[in-house]
Amino acid sequence: MWLFNKKAASLEDSGMLDGLTDWHSHVLPGVDDGIKTIEDSLEVLRHFEAKGVRTLWLTPHIMEDYPNTTAKLRNRFEELRKAWDGKVELCLAAENMLDSLFEERLAVRDLLPIGKNADHLLVETSYFSPPMGMDGMIDSIMSAGYYPLLAHPERYTYMDESHYNRLRQKGVRMQLNYVSLVGGYGETARKKSVWLLKNGYIDVVGSDVHRLKSNQTLISARPSKKEHLDMILGIVKDKNRI
Repeated sequence: MWLFNKKAASLEDSGMLDGLTDWHSHVLPGVDDGIKTIEDSLEVLRHFEAKGVRTLWLTPHIMEDYPNTTAKLRNRFEELRKAWDGKVELCLAAENMLDSLFEERLAVRDLLPIGKNADHLLVETSYFSPPMGMDGMIDSIMSAGYYPLLAHPERYTYMDESHYNRLRQKGVRMQLNYVSLVGGYGETARKKSVWLLKNGYIDVVGSDVHRLKSNQTLISARPSKKEHLDMILGIVKDKNRI
């Protein structure tokens, strides 16, 4: 049930989290810059369960700074899954930096895809500059039978409207960090979030949670306009996007 007044509700009070599939998180413990222990992971999961989250994709980094192997991540995932006895469904994928390590893994299909049909790859770039050969990597992803799902496009400082238009034309799909809508990453990212939503470029949303406390603070914040929250709610209600 969506709870609306003329003024936007907070993310939490809007009902957005009730039944949510969260497509981006760093809750798998001890593998990247996210949650460090299974105990802390379980605390996050209990928090999400209390808010109504239905499915959580665990998407740890795979990048040159965190060269996680699929085998290591699967093993850690099984440890967490066995420790978790709640209702939130856990799914494993990865957030892949578009770098030389990704190209190596893609060449041998050593990947952790995301989506109902396991036919998307969650990818990211540096926040400040695109990787060399980015277009070629996107083409390679699609040639391998996957859709690129760009993580938090609103956060890339080098991207402007022309970048987003071109990526969309190439078939890139996009995942918004919902806390961007309440200024979680600053005003520029918030404005980009609104533009991306208005243009229909956002396919799914996620928390990108790394720490429980910061997530708790941000979901209690209100978007600047009810119409912006409405756009996110429309995406959340549409279960058939990817």
